[in-house]
Amino acid sequence: MLRVTDVDYVKDYELLLTFNDGTRKLCDLKPYLTGEVFGELLDLDKFTQYGLTGYTIEWANGADLAPEFLHDIGRAA
Repeated sequence: MLRVTDVDYVKDYELLLTFNDGTRKLCDLKPYLTGEVFGELLDLDKFTQYGLTGYTIEWANGADLAPEFLHDIGRAA
């Protein structure tokens, strides 16, 4: 099962994610910040309020993204 094991804020809406398969991916999440829940994260103060759960990242407002999705959209770092 794929998991996010580390996350670092890079800039704007970009996060550097480390996965349990050893890959590191740079993820630009801005294109995905739409709708009622994710749209709130366009406020950078809210975007940077995240933490690791047991398998992925979660924001203070309860939004989270599947690690497989993050792995797929990220580019190798």
